[in-house]
Amino acid sequence: MSPPVFRFAPSPTGHLHRGHAYSALTTWRAAQAADGRFRLRIEDIDRTRSRPEFERAILEDLAWLGIDWEPPHLLQSNRGPAYGEALDRLEAQGLIYRCFRTRREVAEAMTQAPHGPEPAYFGERLAGAEESRRLGDSQPFAWRLDIREASRLAGQLAFTESGSGPGGEQGRIQVDPALTGDIVLARKDIGVAYHLAVVVDDAFQEVTHVVRGCDLFAATSVQRLLQAQLGLPEPIYRHHRLLVGPDGKRYAKRNRSETLQAIRERGVSAQQLIAELELD
Repeated sequence: MSPPVFRFAPSPTGHLHRGHAYSALTTWRAAQAADGRFRLRIEDIDRTRSRPEFERAILEDLAWLGIDWEPPHLLQSNRGPAYGEALDRLEAQGLIYRCFRTRREVAEAMTQAPHGPEPAYFGERLAGAEESRRLGDSQPFAWRLDIREASRLAGQLAFTESGSGPGGEQGRIQVDPALTGDIVLARKDIGVAYHLAVVVDDAFQEVTHVVRGCDLFAATSVQRLLQAQLGLPEPIYRHHRLLVGPDGKRYAKRNRSETLQAIRERGVSAQQLIAELELD
């Protein structure tokens, strides 16, 4: 029987902070406890914000924390053909469509439709002649997943939660991908989007256990749906709590949280930081 495979997959769009350290250490320790393998993936598909210096900093931070991984680490920027093949398969199944609406038009459509507190966007397929005209005019578009059709074809799906979702969810969880609406899977400015890349790469890296923050719990439903449609294996999921600072806000790049590099430069040791994190 093959050992379980865990992964940590940060984006090189900034420096790591305490929240990243907590997630990386939680995953690495889970791999050790299970006599498993630990792999690293750099999710650098955001071509506008990813930087080589941030990738180098990630490797330095993880080494400082005492985390090691199986070399070499995977770069998503090298995985374009695999993502293109996955898109082609979904297109052949009639599960994706070209959406020519701008972000503003999508936002307006969501505010005009009846919805709950967090509306989901459901688009529409254009008639062949209209789609051809727009393509002929070189109008930009995004590939969106037809969530209703994909859900209909997949039938009832579930995933295993070995940790805890934001509402305490555990065990076998029935998926509800319709909550996300017709998500974008690819567009010109970003190439492939997160949801598609992550399921393709988890399968490629033979990941059996996905450990990550509970802010991604809802994303698991649509990712499980993509796994089913692409014939990819289903990992076991473990979502963990999110760390918050003294101000009550979660540690995040957009909140300009103190970075691990800055913590290290203050003279704090890795052992001191790990004790502060109070790992589960």
